[in-house]
Amino acid sequence: MTAASVSSKSGRTAASLRLWGRLHAHGPVLGLVLLCVAGTLLNPEFATLDNALNVLTRTAFIGIIAVGMCFVIVSGGIDLSVGSMAALIAGCVIMLMNMLAPRGWPPVAIVVAGMAFAVLLGAVFGLAHGLLITRGRIEPFIVTLGTLGIYRAGLTYFADGGALTLDNALADAYGPVYYASLLGVPVPVWVFALVAGAGGLILNRTAYGRYVQAIGSSEQVARYAAVNVDRVKVLTYALLGVCVGMATLLYVPRLGSASPTTGLLWELEAIAAVIVGGTALRGGAGSIAGTVVGAVLLSVISNILNLTNIISVYLNAAVQGFVIIAVAFTQRRR
Repeated sequence: MTAASVSSKSGRTAASLRLWGRLHAHGPVLGLVLLCVAGTLLNPEFATLDNALNVLTRTAFIGIIAVGMCFVIVSGGIDLSVGSMAALIAGCVIMLMNMLAPRGWPPVAIVVAGMAFAVLLGAVFGLAHGLLITRGRIEPFIVTLGTLGIYRAGLTYFADGGALTLDNALADAYGPVYYASLLGVPVPVWVFALVAGAGGLILNRTAYGRYVQAIGSSEQVARYAAVNVDRVKVLTYALLGVCVGMATLLYVPRLGSASPTTGLLWELEAIAAVIVGGTALRGGAGSIAGTVVGAVLLSVISNILNLTNIISVYLNAAVQGFVIIAVAFTQRRR
């Protein structure tokens, strides 16, 4: 084989790798576009503005959690408890607000206190995860698998096996947080956009974001580079907890109640959104923009299934599970 033929083959290989890299980077966007085209062909109602806003509003809860989950997965970790955490936070917020109602507080003040409490409680839970993982030297999978059961059981205990319901007067004051619109766009969508924008800036434009990626690439090398790995991990799990709290404070006014089924399988949806968005399962690489696209893509799949009845809506979680496995297989092959 001549040097010229070797050089030509090497050039074709490099070009193929660059093409694959571009396709992989834009794969979620391309998949979302194709799904939207398919949804429109299957049911014209899919392409309406009302349906688009409905999809984005329902995406907001999982999307906000997925932004925080992206940081955790990029750092090489995982959190299986976010759905149960959201359920317990929702229950605690409702109990706090109902407790403050008879004390003569204005409804708006009670709502603000409840929203602040949701974010604070999420940060505390995330901080506990981070400390157990770093100080306790326990694997993230084990820690969050344990707290998944603790949080869900805690809510079930407080609700006595039933549901915790928000006082009617407080529900009316809290309702606009979910149902109101700004410039024709629902409030949850604005909050999702702000959280995603802030997450993108933090991950890509700050030293903390670079540390998160470095730890996910090689924790040992990051330690050699004088990165405070334990502190970064604790902050990462606390950040995810804050995102869960923000998603919960938007979710509570939707139904005005919390039950043992609240937030069920949210962890599956959040992890799926991050993985579908192109974040590497082993950590070290990922993007908030891809995570946002992944969250919207999963919501579009669910919306199409609801509008077309191709398969039972009860199989939505199964579809998401297949998506996770397929993407993980693709990443492994790559």
